[in-house]
Amino acid sequence: MPLVYIILVNYNGHKDTIECINSFKKINYKNYKIIIIDNESSDDSLNVLKKKTNGCIIIESKKNLGFAGGNNLGIKYALDHSADYIMLLNNDTLVKTDFLANMLNSFSKDKKVGLVGCKIMYYPEKNIIWYGGGYIDWFKFIGAHYGMKQIDNGQCDDEKEIDFMTGCCMLIKAKIFEKVGFLPEDYFMYFEDVDFCVKIKNFGYKIWYNPKAVIYHKVGLSSGGEESPFSIEWCTRNRLLFMNKHKSNVSSLNFILSKIFFYFTRLIRYLQYSLKGKKANSKAIIKGINNKLE
Repeated sequence: MPLVYIILVNYNGHKDTIECINSFKKINYKNYKIIIIDNESSDDSLNVLKKKTNGCIIIESKKNLGFAGGNNLGIKYALDHSADYIMLLNNDTLVKTDFLANMLNSFSKDKKVGLVGCKIMYYPEKNIIWYGGGYIDWFKFIGAHYGMKQIDNGQCDDEKEIDFMTGCCMLIKAKIFEKVGFLPEDYFMYFEDVDFCVKIKNFGYKIWYNPKAVIYHKVGLSSGGEESPFSIEWCTRNRLLFMNKHKSNVSSLNFILSKIFFYFTRLIRYLQYSLKGKKANSKAIIKGINNKLE
């Protein structure tokens, strides 16, 4: 039975992390270990987690390394301790009993499958899809979700190869990291999962979606919400970074049009936030653009 290491990055979110860990107690696959990376929490998370997560491996980061850097600490530990598979999982998730066994089964579909993803539902709105498979939109330069915000009527229940799996839940063959490398840390937060998926595909591996594996996601809690100033700033900044890193995937003309589209839509969004009095959100757009330009 393959050994799976599950990595949870915690930043001021010990309640969610503990709830996520508790949901694992009922799963039907037992050969796993949980690594908690505390990303320099400013609250009492580290002490609480040490007291309430018996059996988990806790690694204390002396610096907030972001999503990629935090996960990379866990990945390195898992590789040094005989991991067969490594799962990256958001700490604000809850898992179903058979999700891990189903995801592991997907690796038997094709020897080239290097990463497996699952269906992700909103929480507590468990009948609404957050992620039902994904693809990279090379005009917008984003990772897009199938079925997002739709009521689940089976429209995302086809098991298939995909181009993009959200970093909310990735199950990866351990040997992949030896060839592809670790998560790119220049993003800090957001888009590192899109970049990593591009790298995996470029190395000839497949990304697989298994809708029989289901988890629930308290979307945006760790960063203050899907439209928090934090999310807006870093999504803006990192989308530009991703565009510039991977512009060779499109023609020169398409890249110019994509850049025009990006700046035009950011201007519209800026005006919308300003008119609604959401000054922090409008400022976050400018900060994200300036952050990338520096």
